[in-house]
Amino acid sequence: MSIPEDVITAIRDARHVVALTGSGASAESGVPTFREAQAGLWEKFNPHELATPEAFLQDPALVWSWYRWRRELVARAKPNRGHYALAALARTIPIFSLITQNVDGLHQRAGSNNVMEYHGNLFDTRCFSRDCAVADADVSAAAPRCPNCGDLLRPGVVWFGEPIPPAVLDAATRAVVDCDVFLSVGTSSLVWPAAGLLESARAAGATIIEVNTDVTPHTSQSHYSLQGKSGEILAELVNCLRVQLQKYDDLQTQQ
Repeated sequence: MSIPEDVITAIRDARHVVALTGSGASAESGVPTFREAQAGLWEKFNPHELATPEAFLQDPALVWSWYRWRRELVARAKPNRGHYALAALARTIPIFSLITQNVDGLHQRAGSNNVMEYHGNLFDTRCFSRDCAVADADVSAAAPRCPNCGDLLRPGVVWFGEPIPPAVLDAATRAVVDCDVFLSVGTSSLVWPAAGLLESARAAGATIIEVNTDVTPHTSQSHYSLQGKSGEILAELVNCLRVQLQKYDDLQTQQ
């Protein structure tokens, strides 16, 4: 698609750009959304019933079995053009903050650094009672135990009813109120508190650019809405930005 010139200029001139990504950013990598991630054996289960602390304590082996299946599914996925485009943007903008609701780690695999993982990471493992990371944990047992204290281990994701990690929440909040441009990529803007980040950015005076295949509740509040696949749009955005930056540098050289 054609990227509006004003969008490119806004990003080119920005001091600080924040990008918030949702499940749509990973859809082109073949990663199903949370609600779509039910197939075969798992079709009879409601994902909400498998992603709470209560469900885990009731049947940790069942929950771990589901998360092992999800880990295998995501491990086969590869970053798409959108992931690489955001990594490229980070090398262009003076300050670039990437906040993701996804737990698949594809941004990091595409070269992005210091990613704020709002909902944790599917491949991390934590001690349930002490809520601390356990590196290189052996999760082969049906209900794996912490090698340090003997309590249950759990996947390192944020479950329903749990708060966003305080350090991530604080960093994301500070970035959003400081940014000049807020990119909302592949998110339905329905899941809170992440959905409130766009509103905070707009209230702080940022230019809001939404990238999504569909209209969302925040489309009408965005300054620009780019509808289509995020990988295609972000790749084109980066290409256009490079062209405009080159033209800008050429003009500066001529003066």
